[in-house]
Amino acid sequence: MGWADRLVPHKRTTARGEAAMEAARLSAQQGDYARALELWGPLAQAGHARAQSNVGACFANGLGVAADGALALRWLTLAAEAGDAAGQRNLATLYFKGERVAPDPALAAKWYGAAAEQGDGEAQDMLSWMLTEGELIPMDYAEARRWALAAAAQGVAPSMTRLGLFHHNALGVERDSQAAAQWWRKAAVLGDADGQAMLGAAHHLGQGVPRDPVAALAWLRRALRGGSKLALPFVVAAEAACTPAERAAAEAQAAGPLSEHAA
Repeated sequence: MGWADRLVPHKRTTARGEAAMEAARLSAQQGDYARALELWGPLAQAGHARAQSNVGACFANGLGVAADGALALRWLTLAAEAGDAAGQRNLATLYFKGERVAPDPALAAKWYGAAAEQGDGEAQDMLSWMLTEGELIPMDYAEARRWALAAAAQGVAPSMTRLGLFHHNALGVERDSQAAAQWWRKAAVLGDADGQAMLGAAHHLGQGVPRDPVAALAWLRRALRGGSKLALPFVVAAEAACTPAERAAAEAQAAGPLSEHAA
C-alpha cells in the first residue's frame, strides 16, 4: 500500500516538518515535483493540510505523478475540510474545471467562497467572476463587486479589470467612465491583458481619459500580445487614427517595460 492510499489522523507539525515543507516548495519551484511529492507525502499522511493540498494539486495536474482525479479529490477534500485556504481553492478549481471529476459549479462556488472568506485573493477573484457571469451560479453584482474589491486590494489584476467593467457598464453601480479607466490602468500596469485592452479602448475613444492615439495603440498592442480578445474590435481603428510617426511611437511604447507606465 503506497503513501497516497493511507490516511492517518492529524498531528502537530514539527520544526522538521516545516523544514520539509520548505524543501518541497523549493523543489517544486525548480520543477522537481517528484522530489517535492516525496517530502509532501509523509506530511500529508500525518494530516498536514497544506501538504495534502499540494499532493492533491499534483494529482489533479499530473505534476510528478500520473494524473488521478480520484486521488486529487481525496487529498484536496481532506485539505479543504481541514480549513486550508489553498486546499479549498484547489478543490474548487477541480470542481470548476471538471477535467478529472464530474463538474459541480455549486461545490466550486462553495469552496471558492470558503477560501475567499479566509482572504485568498485568487479565490475571491474566481468567485467574483462566477457571480458576474451568472452562467454557473446565480448572478449577483453586489457580491461580485465585493469580492472583486477584496481581491483588488491584494493586487489581483483581473479583479481590477472587472471593477472597471462594472463602472463602464453600470453593473450594480452608477456609470463612471473615469472610475472605469482608473481601474483599467491599475490592472494594465500589472500586466493584465484585458485591462490593457480596455485602457487602450478608453484612450482611443476619449472615455474617462484624454483621447490619446499613441497610448491607445500602445496598450492595445500589449493587450494583443497578451492574448486579449477584447483588443480586437479596436486595434484596426486605433491604427487608422495614428500617423506613421504616432504608430512608430506606439510600437516603441508597447515594446518598452511596463514600469514606464506605472507613474
